[in-house]
Amino acid sequence: ACWKTYLGRPESDWVRCTGLGVLGTALLQSSRPEEALPVLEAGLALTQRHLPHHKQLIVVTQGNLTNCLGSLGRHDEALVLIREVHAVLVAALGVSHQDSLGSANNVAAALLNLNRHDEAKILLRDTLSTARTTLGDDHRATLIFGMSLTDAIRSDPNATRDDLHEAETIMQGVVQ
Repeated sequence: ACWKTYLGRPESDWVRCTGLGVLGTALLQSSRPEEALPVLEAGLALTQRHLPHHKQLIVVTQGNLTNCLGSLGRHDEALVLIREVHAVLVAALGVSHQDSLGSANNVAAALLNLNRHDEAKILLRDTLSTARTTLGDDHRATLIFGMSLTDAIRSDPNATRDDLHEAETIMQGVVQ
């Protein structure tokens, strides 16, 4: 019923564009990704067409769409989109900004969903190194990146004993 209120607004209306995003996100969080996908796609298209200057809103909508695609098992498409999000954030905020680092972690997760462990580990090693330098060893985000790298190493079916030792060393640093 609430959606009918937004439907009557002009297509270029900010409230209508964000309303689509809210509806799509609610459907996704309600475990209804098949229904969420067209809503999120429509919301992204409207936002890109009518509110191209709202970069943050576009990035958030793309992130939600990425999550939806992942929920549907469409991991290749999700990877393409999350890489776009990461590139936008790096261009806007720099590689060492916490949001850029977080999006790199999301790219790595998408790579792991596709069993591309080597690429994910390279990205996570770089991300962890940057986070340690810019945020510090004890920052929550740095610890999360360390855990992500450990998970990437442990989940790699081709992991060597040295790789597993590296994962153990990283995890000891996280736990301390």
